[in-house]
Amino acid sequence: MAHDQSTPGIVSSRLDAESLARNFADPQGRLGAAQAAAEAARCLFCADAPCVSACAARIDVPGFIGRIRDGDPEGAAAAILEANILGSICARVCPADMLCEGACPVEEGGPVKIARLQRYATDLAMEAGAPPFVRAAPTGRRVAVVGGGPAGLACAHRLALLGHEVVLMESRAKAGGLNEYGIAAYKTPAGFAQQEVAWLLSTGGIELRTGMHLGRDITLQGLQEEFDAVFLSVGLAGVNALRAEGAGKANVHDAVDFIAGLRQQGWQEIPVGRDVVVIGGGMTALETAVQAKLLGAQSVTMVYRRSEEEMSLHAHERQHAASKGVRVVTGAEPLKLHGDGAVAEVEFLRTEGTTFRLPADQVFKAIGQCLEDVPGGLRLEGGKIAIGPGGRSSVAGVWAGGDCATGGSDLTVEAVAQGRDAAEDIHRALAAA
Repeated sequence: MAHDQSTPGIVSSRLDAESLARNFADPQGRLGAAQAAAEAARCLFCADAPCVSACAARIDVPGFIGRIRDGDPEGAAAAILEANILGSICARVCPADMLCEGACPVEEGGPVKIARLQRYATDLAMEAGAPPFVRAAPTGRRVAVVGGGPAGLACAHRLALLGHEVVLMESRAKAGGLNEYGIAAYKTPAGFAQQEVAWLLSTGGIELRTGMHLGRDITLQGLQEEFDAVFLSVGLAGVNALRAEGAGKANVHDAVDFIAGLRQQGWQEIPVGRDVVVIGGGMTALETAVQAKLLGAQSVTMVYRRSEEEMSLHAHERQHAASKGVRVVTGAEPLKLHGDGAVAEVEFLRTEGTTFRLPADQVFKAIGQCLEDVPGGLRLEGGKIAIGPGGRSSVAGVWAGGDCATGGSDLTVEAVAQGRDAAEDIHRALAAA
């Protein structure tokens, strides 16, 4: 049954199929060969390239751009993937304006479009076949990687290249982590994360086991007994509680579940409210708010307890949300959710002590995630697994990286770098043992 934006309650099909398809279409598309060559020619090829320093994976940006300029996208892809095996999805989701492109000194015409050039080369590489790497001779060592997100995938791939046998264990039905379950549907097409996972695994040396939950199906002690080393990249599966009266009313949801549902079920049938309120000020909150608008919600308001300057968002993301009609209110926190059984209004308390109410037939909480089921013996710091150089934890033979570890963030590129570097440290440790 077709509905429209004014229909009260939580319903699907607020927009027609054509509008929905347009809202969730690839926003940019891939550059053509001539376009890529022209864009690459704009690079200054700085000797002390600031774009490299700004990249968490330390990709040789001038090097790969030079290869594109010279008509060698295969060589460009090899240079990218050597540093970041998930370079294709990173080209789509990295906040390039705050990282590599933000550091680019080119003024005329704006910074070089590094992310789009990276996508051009890595997409071609994925379409060409297996990753352009050859595994080293077998070492006879086996490593368990727990968690199939970006950090775990990068660690497993690098370990396999170095000649180790890797068992990659993922608690969900699919590997990919945030790339599969936590990225807005308008940023990457359906199925792309799985294409990249399959492509990465085609290098060989990695056995993927899904449905393996740490603490339920496997234990850290058991893994230590069976494997020569263990890398933990279990992410942050817990969701912080909303501390407001009435938080248990119907139609109050976790934003991470909404984003995952959009990616797994598709946007065609996902229901959304007429008046949506998103509580939080990070990327999860923003992507939830934008997607609620793209699905046809009439009003969407993000409410954040701190100031706008303290929001962990990037300029282009804020501009994108504003262009879609998302309203942002700062300096207020939820006091009470009103409604008879289901939420109908949310009452907020401003920092100066006054209150206000927003109509809401659907509320999403995006107030942070936390570590769940931490194995005993691991030292924690700030609610995460404490790690030292190379990702070493407080337990001998156990490394960690990604969101679950200190220094981890929700950036795919940073998780990849942590996983890659931990694999190198594991390799050195096993060689010295």
